[in-house]
Amino acid sequence: MSLYLAVLLAFFYFVCIRCIYSRNRRNLLKSIKHLINASLSSETKGAGIRALIVTAHPDDECMFFAPTIIQLVALNANVHLLCLSQGNYYNQGALRKQELLRSCALLGIPDFKITILDHRSFPDDPKAEWNISLVSTVIMNHIESHAFNLVLTFDGRGVSSHANHIAIHKAVSHLALTGQVPNDCCFLKLVTVGLFRKYMSFLELPLSWLMPSSLFCCVGLHGYRLAKEAMFCHRTQLLWFRYLYVTFSRYMYVNTFQSIPQAPRNLKIY
Repeated sequence: MSLYLAVLLAFFYFVCIRCIYSRNRRNLLKSIKHLINASLSSETKGAGIRALIVTAHPDDECMFFAPTIIQLVALNANVHLLCLSQGNYYNQGALRKQELLRSCALLGIPDFKITILDHRSFPDDPKAEWNISLVSTVIMNHIESHAFNLVLTFDGRGVSSHANHIAIHKAVSHLALTGQVPNDCCFLKLVTVGLFRKYMSFLELPLSWLMPSSLFCCVGLHGYRLAKEAMFCHRTQLLWFRYLYVTFSRYMYVNTFQSIPQAPRNLKIY
């Protein structure tokens, strides 16, 4: 009897996951439209979405943001990537840059929509203190030059607590707090979850769905395979524990975001 009950519960759990995925796919465009206050017609789908993913290193895009990128590309959104370093911690920056370009090509971001910085003020180093003002300036210039209306990056814990990830969050929060962001631009931060939830793989999806968020993006088996293939482009990073991450991390299946509160445009802070 207990085995029968366990099988029945597992069946309903997987049905729930399937329903969440289907509902998210139908409602994602509406959710983004609400966030950016834009009129997006069903004919053009997400063509009015101009999204910027801001990361710190090559492989961040597929390790942490793959479900979002895949979903945005599927909506026909204009998706760009700004990576603030080449990932030169082990003097492999040139090689890692090429790995990033191959990964993004699989995820649907062409080379001309990718900006990879090689600035000595932004070293790939978990102990380095990036200059928040300089990071803010770089990001703001990129936003203004491309008129993005959706910017997605890390939250204050940076998913993996990496100092470079956290520096980007601080810089974006500074822009939002000081009213430097265009009124039609929405800032979102990727929610960091606890260790147990982080490694529940796709089984974590219902919990993420129930938790309040500003934006929820998830992919099915095809999306996961695409994210995994993109991660395998980063050959220099495929140490044994990366394979465990690719297999068990919920970030390969689902991203949840919270809005970063924004002050009015050109607000003066005294």
